[in-house]
Amino acid sequence: MPGEGGRDAAAPSPPAAAPGRPNTVVGASGRPSDQPPEDSTPAEELSETIIRNAPPWLISAVVHMLLLIILGLWFFVIEGPQRTISLDSFTDVFAEKLGEQLQYDTLVGKKDVFQVEEPVVTPDRLPPVDDPFAAPEKLVDLHPNGNVASSQINAKQIGLALSGRREGSKQSLLGRYGGNRTTEEAVQRGLAWLARNQTGDGSWSLEGPYSDGAFHVENREAATAMALLAFQGNGQTPREGKYQRNVARAWNWLLKQQDADGNFFHEGGSNHRYYTHAMCTIALCELLSMTKNETYRPAADRAVENLLRGQSPEGGWRYQPQLDTDVSVTGWCVMALQSARMAGLAVPGDSFRRVERFLDRSAQHGGSRYPYQPRDSATLSMTAEALLIRQYLGWSRDDPRMAAGVKWLTASKNLVDYRDGRDVYYWYYATQVAHNMEGDYWKRWNAVMRQAVPQHQVKTGRESGSWDPKRPTLDRWGNSAGRLYVTCLSIYVLEVYYRHLPLYENIYDLHLPTFEFTQPSPHEEEGLKDEG
Repeated sequence: MPGEGGRDAAAPSPPAAAPGRPNTVVGASGRPSDQPPEDSTPAEELSETIIRNAPPWLISAVVHMLLLIILGLWFFVIEGPQRTISLDSFTDVFAEKLGEQLQYDTLVGKKDVFQVEEPVVTPDRLPPVDDPFAAPEKLVDLHPNGNVASSQINAKQIGLALSGRREGSKQSLLGRYGGNRTTEEAVQRGLAWLARNQTGDGSWSLEGPYSDGAFHVENREAATAMALLAFQGNGQTPREGKYQRNVARAWNWLLKQQDADGNFFHEGGSNHRYYTHAMCTIALCELLSMTKNETYRPAADRAVENLLRGQSPEGGWRYQPQLDTDVSVTGWCVMALQSARMAGLAVPGDSFRRVERFLDRSAQHGGSRYPYQPRDSATLSMTAEALLIRQYLGWSRDDPRMAAGVKWLTASKNLVDYRDGRDVYYWYYATQVAHNMEGDYWKRWNAVMRQAVPQHQVKTGRESGSWDPKRPTLDRWGNSAGRLYVTCLSIYVLEVYYRHLPLYENIYDLHLPTFEFTQPSPHEEEGLKDEG
């Protein structure tokens, strides 16, 4: 067979002409002749003939032209102009609006942190972690009772209570414990108001420059500490966060106010001394715990030692060192000592036991309610503050006295209400107590709190982001403490979802990141040079 696997040597013969169809033959001159032509070649045969008889250079040119066209189209698709989509063009859509609160799908406190009540957008530029799957060391389960001081809890374990303030953890905890976009936006507006009202030297004032300040009572140390607690509760430090410059400037000023004895109190009413010093100590110990910057440790040590020296024989603190005791001042001082232990500072267990004995003497209704001082009648605010101290000192969640007290706090008539009995001081402590208890107690309290507090924040005008101390009704401390005080405590209330992890929750299953040591920033070093 000729040409097996190839072609025959001779060219194929043209096909026979089709009958009945005239053909035109082209003569040598190029003009048609009168002789009948052969039949026309079909299109495919004609193409084959043209390709076979075409000169090689023409075929090469066609092939290269096709390749250039293909490459050009490919380049246009890859490198051509692209549309840029701006995220700013989108409009936020809220899953929950004021006045239309969603119901909980599950009981608060379930183990699955990803079953959130409302999706929360994760912010950009989250801080990197060395090992995102690393879990804290295995901890020993503790079963304290009402007679065990909290000093028996290892300080390293307590330090994890501040870990929820970090971005990422904060977003998860918001959904886990019933926070939402509304509560967090109210926090951010409140912090923006504080930043606008920071003075030139980095401090804040109780009296102004805003309206409705404290009535002729100035205490810049206390005002600055309260503002710092609001910023730090949101995870802001001199090195991290949107307001790191504000925080750095505030600490540069506040650290210079501490005297050689460790005391921060220098101005204000005679009843301000230990409120002021305790707030400054809490803020300073939180800063040390959050940043792990050892430069702050000497100042924190001096502050704690000053606080311990002022504890009275009755077991707590009041207005003057070692003189008398009340639940209100004692609560702030105990929180300062707990913050010190979170930062790894030494606190004698006997200090907590003395506080416990004072509460035992003050307790009413079988230990479920508490007065300002033992001779007084029990009140909601003092009960909330005393029960928080009891939680820190070791009372369990299922202690009958604790359960009875929290049941009273979360009764319908005692929930957050701006129309009658407005008292943000009470709400601040009751929010923490209910959050630690979780379950139905927290669900009932939070359902009202997260609606009412953001709703009454000022939304427009010069004071946008603050809370008016006199409208819609006068806060119990609105006249004497003023707008900054009411605003800071309102921010603390709305930060509760991540500000401190619940005491009774098995928080070590959450794999939350811990704060790592970092060198001081230039903003920090600027102020610490004078501190020495």
